[in-house]
Amino acid sequence: MSLSGFVVQLLNGLAGASSLFLVAAGLSLIFGVTRIVNFAHGSFYMVGIYVAYTLVGLLSNVMGPVGFWPALLLAAVAVGVLGAVIEMTLLRRIYKAPELFQLLATFALVLVIKDAVLWLWGPEELLGPRAPGLKGSIEILGRQFPSYDLFLIVVGPIVLGLLWLLLTRTRWGTLVRAATQDREMVSALGVNQAWLFTAVFALGALLAGLGGALQLPREPANLELDLTTIGAAFVVVVVGGMGSIPGAYAAALLIAEIKAVCIWLGVVELFGLSVSFSNLTLVVEFLVMAVVLVWRPWGLFGRPQAPSRHLGLQEEPLRPPSRSYLLAVAAFAAVLVALPWLAAGSPYTMVLATDLMVAALFAVSLHFIMGPAGMHSFGHAAYFGLGAYGAALLVRAAGLPMEAALIAAPLVAALGALVFGWFAVRLSGVYLAMLTLAFAQIAWAVTYQWDGFTGGSNGLTGVWPASWLADKNAYYGLTLVLVGAGILLLRRVLFSPFGYAMRAGRDSPLRADAIGIDVKRMQWVAFIIAGTVAGLAGALYAFSKGSISPEALSVTRSVDGLVMVLLGGLQTLAGPVVGAVTFTWLHDTVARNTDYWRATLGGIILLLVLLFPQGIAGAAGQFSAWWRGKRGNQEAQA
Repeated sequence: MSLSGFVVQLLNGLAGASSLFLVAAGLSLIFGVTRIVNFAHGSFYMVGIYVAYTLVGLLSNVMGPVGFWPALLLAAVAVGVLGAVIEMTLLRRIYKAPELFQLLATFALVLVIKDAVLWLWGPEELLGPRAPGLKGSIEILGRQFPSYDLFLIVVGPIVLGLLWLLLTRTRWGTLVRAATQDREMVSALGVNQAWLFTAVFALGALLAGLGGALQLPREPANLELDLTTIGAAFVVVVVGGMGSIPGAYAAALLIAEIKAVCIWLGVVELFGLSVSFSNLTLVVEFLVMAVVLVWRPWGLFGRPQAPSRHLGLQEEPLRPPSRSYLLAVAAFAAVLVALPWLAAGSPYTMVLATDLMVAALFAVSLHFIMGPAGMHSFGHAAYFGLGAYGAALLVRAAGLPMEAALIAAPLVAALGALVFGWFAVRLSGVYLAMLTLAFAQIAWAVTYQWDGFTGGSNGLTGVWPASWLADKNAYYGLTLVLVGAGILLLRRVLFSPFGYAMRAGRDSPLRADAIGIDVKRMQWVAFIIAGTVAGLAGALYAFSKGSISPEALSVTRSVDGLVMVLLGGLQTLAGPVVGAVTFTWLHDTVARNTDYWRATLGGIILLLVLLFPQGIAGAAGQFSAWWRGKRGNQEAQA
């Protein structure tokens, strides 16, 4: 550690902050005005760097090296046009839908855009040329610092200033700021809300594309940039404050500089222990976000958001199941019991069926806190992963038999939910969701880096079930019993006084509090119950695969759970099971039959989103109610 190294790392942090700010500023604008949690914003960043790579090559052949600079600007404009097209053709149809429903649509866009980029540019990383005029470096305190990074340091404040002028000195900017506070009131004043949303979405996409294009000389274009970028951008937006452009810059600067300091510190001896601060760069932004959300839930520069007047569809009321529903469930259960005999000649069918049931249990546990409890979680994979690692470590490190580990592993997940949930239930809406994401990423980072205990990035292997469960059919039977018990347990809780009180706290917290219900405590208990069931799903998953890796705690796993719940239907109790089976089966079938499985799966999800806004199970319930009403009318007329 030296002063010159410290200064250079701070400058590196400033350069990184500028690029991160461009992406986060666009995301903040889009969410502030449209209230869309745009999961595809990282895809715009990725497309920006790929388009810039192509345009730099084309314009350099025509204009020479000077063609590099207009190529970057044209790439940003092209991404802005792409954003406008997506907004007009897809997102405009779902503005009045619940925010999580919009998340499902933008997640499908991520899949489609990723495979479109794969088809156009291929799977290889593409490294662009150095910027003409800025290829060299300058000496700072005896160390060389890239000239292009100095240029990036200047870009951030310039874009911040231009956005400030646009938003404070123009009528359009005034409308944008007003829509950030209350978009429905802006529409009531006669403003063409549709075109305002399109313009904001295009500007946000343009900024993300510019952020990607400017990174061309610094990092290669690759297909993983979308998800890595969107996670960091979400953190910056939440820390800075939803809809606050200065807040996005301050948050990007804060996070980038903390990372730079961690890299500068490297490995430090503290009280006889070696602490690697450089490894903290994987999780430091989520630590910052967790601290900020607990201390100031609306961010450093933000203000509490006005509630949207479009709250979406409520969950169906609790009532005893109908006779036809019970018959359908009984028939489905009979098929599951008979499946080992029906699929005797197809061992893979039993493996897939086990995966489907594990996914269903995971989705039902997430729906338990999303639907009846009204708490949106972006980090539910944390409890799935804690259960999986708990089972693996209890078998490998503690030497427990598989049966005992399967019982104890959900308690490990319950402990995690006990700690995380205590903080999470003090927030609501998107802030609660982002805090759950922060906790999940912290758990993932610990698992990923603790090589001596969790196996690090390699995970743990040799986690097999007991000898009497070695046969796939036997393990399928155990999974069927435990999954069925877990689903019935959650359903029984929902029909208990606790379940009714939990729903009361969701629908009217003030009235629930007035009659003596401790809403936060109810939500905390619900969080622990859901985490325990998710941990059981994780333990079953670990023993079915024989190994476990940090991927079980990743954002991707949490998003998969969200997709399952929303695809099946958040308003119905059967929705998460239907969604989990549909999504997992589609994922497996499509991935095995086409190279561009993401685009195919994303297209199917988009189609289902537009055709069945209530989810598959919700649409089936509506059709059933319509059919019963039609038959009743016909009988009455007869």
